Amino acid sequence: MRSPAELSSAFRESGLKVTPQRQLLFRLLHDNATHPTADALYASASQQMPGISLRTVYQTLTDLTSMGELQSFDFGNGATRFDPNVGSHHHVVCRSCHEVADVYVDAAADLDVAGLEGFTIDRSDIVFHGVCARCSATPHATTPQPTSQTNSPTTGDMP
Repeated sequence: MRSPAELSSAFRESGLKVTPQRQLLFRLLHDNATHPTADALYASASQQMPGISLRTVYQTLTDLTSMGELQSFDFGNGATRFDPNVGSHHHVVCRSCHEVADVYVDAAADLDVAGLEGFTIDRSDIVFHGVCARCSATPHATTPQPTSQTNSPTTGDMP
């Protein structure tokens, strides 16, 4: 994701208003590796700017995603996560605390994938599911939890 100043310029060039609320959201997202949800971003923004609306947060996230400044993902836990890292990378998701982190897969573009006859791949994302180091110390975290979407495909840039 570009810097907050560059995002302000890009918004203006696209005919979008640059408000103090949006500038705050640009700052909160810049170099944010937590993959926040809209609600988490709203909570952080509200602490710094009481009165910011959830609608402003959602609209800004939608605009940034459509401009290619953010990626959005649904990792199967019911909440869309936003990632300002638009470079080539993949993800690991803790099934206990739902924390998401970036990971990098060497030679992902060279994977031999069967069953793609007639299909042109332009994007892919590898998502590893498991238990993070913090949760692995908790006995209940190591018990597999059923999910409705195991191995569900998500999108991201293929390296």
